Amino acid sequence: MRDGADTLSGICSASRGGRIMTVMAERPTTRGTEPDSFEGLLNTLDELDVPDGYTAEIIRGSIVVSPWSKGYYLDVMELVCEQLRQHLPSEHRISYGPFLYTFPQVERAYGPDIHVAHRSISRSTSNHLDGEALSFVAELTSSSTRDDDLTDKVLTYGRSGVPVYLLLDMQEEQATVFSMPSAKGYESRDTKPFGEKLRIPQPFDCVLDTTDFTAP
Repeated sequence: MRDGADTLSGICSASRGGRIMTVMAERPTTRGTEPDSFEGLLNTLDELDVPDGYTAEIIRGSIVVSPWSKGYYLDVMELVCEQLRQHLPSEHRISYGPFLYTFPQVERAYGPDIHVAHRSISRSTSNHLDGEALSFVAELTSSSTRDDDLTDKVLTYGRSGVPVYLLLDMQEEQATVFSMPSAKGYESRDTKPFGEKLRIPQPFDCVLDTTDFTAP
């Protein structure tokens, strides 16, 4: 969901083994860390002094720092949560809080804009949550994150068995629901322009009304 409209005029630094790893944020910022293990990247991510208003993820072997998005996106996230909440699987919770979900098998770590998982996932002191425990994720695109939302995250969420991935393309003003996860990502996708209704498949089996998802 992060927006590329602004640049970050600061430096995020983390010390690892006496070595300073620095991320200069330029919407979004990537830092190539191919020699490091995934666990090493997670440790570095934890140590980063990410300024308020920015978030960090691990995508394709790099730490990506990007700014949060426009204010009206919050209204869209609340509309999604309100509509899905009554259709959640038993003991599942829907939230748009900033939590990091990890996918070690594909060496990714994402902070999805909206996420649904069993309540037991929060019974942990770790800030690295199990991505395979997700039953639903949603991403709201920005100009700087749209490519990853449309490509890398489709593959990762699908290969990790997340049943439903909702992609809200805020630039094209359309919603796509991906379902039937497989090794290729997802076998099924359905796209509707904002303003129409979109069916959210099992385990939710409901209809999402995308009215009021456009910019004010």
